[in-house]
Amino acid sequence: MGVPLIQQFRVAKYILGKKIRREARYPLVLMLEPLFRCNLACSGCGKIDYPDEILNKRLSFDDCMTAIDECGAPIVSVAGGEPLIHTDMPRIIKGFIERKKFVYLCTNALLLERRMDDYQPSPYLTFSIHLDGNRDRHDASVCREGVFDKCVDVIRTARARGFRVTINCTLFQGETAPEVAEFMDLAMELGVEGVTISPGYNYERAPRQDVFLKRRESKQLFRDIFKLGDGHGWRFNQSSLYLDFLAGNQTYQCTPWGNPTRNIFGWQKPCYLLVGEGYARSYRELIEETEWDNYGTGRNPKCANCMVHCGYEATAVNDIFGNPAKAMKVALFGPRTEGPMAPELPVLYQDEPQPRPRLVAEIKPVAAGACKSNKHVA
Repeated sequence: MGVPLIQQFRVAKYILGKKIRREARYPLVLMLEPLFRCNLACSGCGKIDYPDEILNKRLSFDDCMTAIDECGAPIVSVAGGEPLIHTDMPRIIKGFIERKKFVYLCTNALLLERRMDDYQPSPYLTFSIHLDGNRDRHDASVCREGVFDKCVDVIRTARARGFRVTINCTLFQGETAPEVAEFMDLAMELGVEGVTISPGYNYERAPRQDVFLKRRESKQLFRDIFKLGDGHGWRFNQSSLYLDFLAGNQTYQCTPWGNPTRNIFGWQKPCYLLVGEGYARSYRELIEETEWDNYGTGRNPKCANCMVHCGYEATAVNDIFGNPAKAMKVALFGPRTEGPMAPELPVLYQDEPQPRPRLVAEIKPVAAGACKSNKHVA
């Protein structure tokens, strides 16, 4: 387990408080996207396809503090875009830390070496470095050579300076278990706290749709990976039951309110992966007015192949509290890698949904190639 005990304790205390108060829907992680501008043009992401008038927008310091105060989540994941482009990011991170929130600053690491002096090591701050596998795999994913080596160098520097560091790894089509196992061994050699790993979601704005895994092949890939990892001491920044779910051993429904998203348009319904579903003006409006039963496995075709941690980690954590013995068994012995898989939830829809009218902000992408060019930010 790659999550420090103090963080586990604080989050467990928070969840127990919610359960005692019988709150049905509460957030675990605030997904904060203070900008969409990025200095990479990854094949599996469509954020930079917005026009400049959108890419130049930023959430202010006050916007970010209001977001965490509204939802009260114990953890904040700051993503984007590339958050280190935001000139007020050091102040924003400091504001979260002063509120005793555990912050994961997600970055592609290209700007981190020169910006590292803007931050101080803290048990509340983690640099979450984006690395989608080994050198060839990652550089192909981000559409630029040399990024993998840059990330490895920056990870070593950050660790040497006492920062908490994790790796955020998304798996796509063509990945093999031996490749991923080799990557995990390297991650452990680098001394990172843990790896957050999940199959990619077919984000509909992504320039390529042929890179995403289907649900059955995702489960088999993770079984093969975990089988190779037996005895290697890999550390994951995720719960044991979420990893068991990835291996096809748990039947889970998505819990999208567990990781609510606040971005430059507002509070995104129902999660950061689905565009075109609308935005709420406040966290309360998001929770109270989103038609949650319209989303999730078997409920919406857009969710058919999704197994991403932003939707299912909260479900797994809730299951841990309901079935601690089961969770402990998986934590001790690892996910089962053989035998029948858990049944899927029934599919309740028959026809593909009609396209929703686009929001004003959802302007046609400016590029549709596999690896797009963008206005690189140094």
